[in-house]
Amino acid sequence: MYKIQKEIHFCYGHRLQSHPGKCKHIHGHNVRAIITLASEKLNDAGMVADFAEIDQYVKPWINDNLDHNFLIERTDPLVPTLEKAGERFFPMDCPPTAENIAALIYDQVKTSPLPIESVILWESFTAAAHYCPS
Repeated sequence: MYKIQKEIHFCYGHRLQSHPGKCKHIHGHNVRAIITLASEKLNDAGMVADFAEIDQYVKPWINDNLDHNFLIERTDPLVPTLEKAGERFFPMDCPPTAENIAALIYDQVKTSPLPIESVILWESFTAAAHYCPS
């Protein structure tokens, strides 16, 4: 099995409305998303994929939807206030946890021809969520 990884950095704000601690309040993260591609064989160029292809398929979507954006659960009572204020936000059908954001990025890469294996989202220097469907 051949594997390659590409790291993409971005920033976002969020809150976890059901969290029992301080994460229920608005806060933000500077994150690293590590995208792993895997293949049993290499392409004609001798690669799993060109690293630039990951940027081509993933970076524009991250820049348009996640980077410098407020990620919020669609049912959060703050949504109408954000809409009224004309604030930019990305509504999610689930809590905007590191786990769910990693899965969101995975699902986006899955729509491309890239052989995605997993996404790791480092929310801090010491904490990461890893999404790799079975």
